[in-house]
Amino acid sequence: MGTNSQRSTFQTEDDVSAPAQCDDDRAMPIVSVKGLKENWQKWSSEHQESQKLNPFSHDTRQTVVALQRGQDDYGRPQQGSLTEKRGKEAHTHIGREVQKLCEVIRNIGELKEKDVDGHDSHRKVITVEFGKLFEHYVTISNTLVGILLRARKQGLVDFEGEMLWQGKDDHVVITLLE
Repeated sequence: MGTNSQRSTFQTEDDVSAPAQCDDDRAMPIVSVKGLKENWQKWSSEHQESQKLNPFSHDTRQTVVALQRGQDDYGRPQQGSLTEKRGKEAHTHIGREVQKLCEVIRNIGELKEKDVDGHDSHRKVITVEFGKLFEHYVTISNTLVGILLRARKQGLVDFEGEMLWQGKDDHVVITLLE
């Protein structure tokens, strides 16, 4: 048995028809069965609709037609989804990492002349050996090889071989193309 300050007042379903609400952090919310049921039904309906869009759901009544290869949105996240947002943020982050890598190559690389397409004309480019770049860049990021591969894919750097390994490929020359 408690004191008056410890007692709580419960109201019947007929007394309160709205869902549970509480304006004051210290006040005890008045909860009705009808309000709880309405909140649950609302959540359940929203969840069922979202599962119809989920390709991994076992719901056989999907309303979304699966995209086929070659269609514009094939292999892309749903527009406005968190997955799309995260992908855009990752793309921006990687772009900044590639730009940072190019700046490091400019700072520690050496200016050399390079033949252009086997002609007699020469063009000045900045080059650096992988070992030197690795030793310098390891304090900035531990993803140097992945960023180098991305930069090569974007046409910003060039080097021989498909993959670079520390120690084994320390003398491979990396050329800044931009």
